Amino acid sequence: MLVLALVAAGLKLAAVQGLQAAELSAQAVNQRTTVQTLPAQRGTITDRNGTPLAFSVEAKALYAQPQRIITEQRSMRADPDLHKQAMAHRVAQVLGPAVSEQELLSQLRSDRTTVLLAPLVTPAQARAIQQDFPEINAEHREIRQYPGGELASNVLGVANWRADERKVRGLVGLENYADTVLAGRDGRRVVDTAEGSDAVIPGSERAERPPIPGTGLELTLDSDLQFTVAQMLRDYARKYRAKGASAVVLDAHTGEVYAMANDVTFDPNNLAAATPESLGNPAVSAPFEPGSVNKVVTAAAGIESGVVTPDTVLPVPGELRVADRTVRDAWSHGTVNLTFTGVLALSSNIGTLLTAQRVGADRFVDMLNRMGLGQRTNVGLPGESAGRVPPHDQWSGSTFANLPIGQGLSMTVLQMAGMYQAIANDGLRIPPRIVSAEIAPDGTQTAIPQPAGVRVVSPQTARTVRDMLRAVVQNERGQRGTGVEAALDGYQISAKTGTAQKVNPGCGCYSNSNYWITFAGILPADAPRFVVGIMLDDPAVGSAAPLFHQIASYLAGRYQIPLSPGPSPLATLTAP
Repeated sequence: MLVLALVAAGLKLAAVQGLQAAELSAQAVNQRTTVQTLPAQRGTITDRNGTPLAFSVEAKALYAQPQRIITEQRSMRADPDLHKQAMAHRVAQVLGPAVSEQELLSQLRSDRTTVLLAPLVTPAQARAIQQDFPEINAEHREIRQYPGGELASNVLGVANWRADERKVRGLVGLENYADTVLAGRDGRRVVDTAEGSDAVIPGSERAERPPIPGTGLELTLDSDLQFTVAQMLRDYARKYRAKGASAVVLDAHTGEVYAMANDVTFDPNNLAAATPESLGNPAVSAPFEPGSVNKVVTAAAGIESGVVTPDTVLPVPGELRVADRTVRDAWSHGTVNLTFTGVLALSSNIGTLLTAQRVGADRFVDMLNRMGLGQRTNVGLPGESAGRVPPHDQWSGSTFANLPIGQGLSMTVLQMAGMYQAIANDGLRIPPRIVSAEIAPDGTQTAIPQPAGVRVVSPQTARTVRDMLRAVVQNERGQRGTGVEAALDGYQISAKTGTAQKVNPGCGCYSNSNYWITFAGILPADAPRFVVGIMLDDPAVGSAAPLFHQIASYLAGRYQIPLSPGPSPLATLTAP
C-alpha cells in the first residue's frame, strides 16, 4: 500500500511539473493579474468670461470587509470587535460630525462581505484613515461641482457618478448632450495583486495606457447677466402668478445666447431635491402660440414685397370676416384709418390681416421659413422643439386669419428672439448658439464657427421695420403704442408686445380668460446690441414690457451701451 501511494504521488507530481506546468502557471498569473481603470477627468464648463460653471474634483469611497477583518485579527490573536471599534472611531474622527460613529460600527459588525463606510471623501481624508487602517479600501470617485448652484442649471443640466461605469456621466441638459466631449477617455494598466487582496505588488505595473482628459466647453453665457435675468424673471412671474416664464437674451449680430432663463430651476448640487419639471429647459423645449409678436412676419413680408410702406394708410374696420371666422381688435372701434406703422404700434389684428392679404399666402409662408419657424435652431441643447407651423397644403379657410396674428402656430422663446435678431442684424438671421469654444486639456481653445447666416430680408427692409417698431414704445397723447412701459430713458427701443389666447382643452377652442403674454425688444434700435425675448404663461398682468425695461436697463449699464443720439422720431399712427 505504501509503494502504491508513493507511485501515485510520483505520477501526480510528474503530471503537475511536466504535462500541466504551463497551464497551471498561466492560471496562477491570471489569479493575481488585475486590469485597473485609470479614470479620465471630466472637462470643465465655463461662461464667456472664463468663470467656472461646472468642474470635477477627485474623491474617494471607503469600503471595508467585516468578515476578513475578523479572520485577520484572530490570526494575530487580537480582538476583532475592539479593532472595529477603533476603526469606526478613527473614520468618524477624520470625517467629522456628519458621520455617526455608531452607524459605522453597526456596519462593521454586520455579516455582509463588503460595507460602504463613506461614499465621498477627499483624497486627504482617505489617506489619513488608511495610514491607521490600511485594510480599508479607497476607490476612485469624481464629484461634479456647480459653484453657482441654480445658476444656468436648466442649461447646464447635471452629471453624476455612475457606479456601473465607475465614471461621471451627464444625466440631463448640456452635460448629457455633450457627454462624449466632456467625458474624455479612460486609461488602463495591468498590475499584479497579492492573493486575496487589492494591494498592488510593487513593480508589477505594466501595459499602461494613460487616460485622456475630457474637453472643456466655453459657453456664450454671461454669468452675471444670467443670474440677474433669472432673478428678474422669477420675481416678475411670482408677482403676477404666472404658471411659467422664460427669457432669452441674444447678441444682435452673432446670435450668441448671453442669457437663457426659466422661472423654475434646480440646484445640481442637490439633485435629490429636484423635480422632473425643474430639470427641463422650457426656453427651448416648450413651444407656445406667440400672439402679436408674430406680426413682425407680416411687417417684414409687406415692406420687402413693396405692398405697403410705413406710411401706407389702411382703412381698418371694426371687424373682419375671414372664411368662417370674425376677427376683431383688442379695442372696440368703427372704421379707423391707421398707418402701417400704427397697425404695428397699436397691434391691430385687422390691419395686420389686411396687409397679409396684400402679401399673399405664398410670400407669407416663405417669410415664416426664412424666420426659422417650424425648424429647430440647433443651438446645441437637448430637447429642443421645432415648434409648429401648419403645412400650407393643410390650411383651412380660416388658417390665414390666425397665422399673421400669431395664433395657430407655435414657437419657443429662442425662436421668437431669433426672428427679432434678424431684424436687428439688418435682415441676416444668425442661428443662435450657446457653445463658443472647446478647451483642450492643455488649455488650447478651438472656437466653434459661427453658423452661416440666412438672408431674411434686405438691410433696408430690416431697418425700416426696426424703425416702425420704435412706435410700439411711443408715448404721446393720441399716438401711444402698446409697449410704452418698455421705454428706457436715453435709448431708442424697437419692440413688439403680444397676447395669445390659450386653447381650452375642454372644448378644443380658444379661451377668453387664459393667455400667453409675450414681448420681444431690440436695444438700442439705432445701433442694435441685444435682443430680448420674454414669455409669461397666463400671468395676472397684460404685458411683459416692464420686465423688458428692467432687463434692458441692466444690459445698458453692464455693457456700457452708448446713449442713442436722440429720441425716436414721433410716428403717425392714425390718419384723418
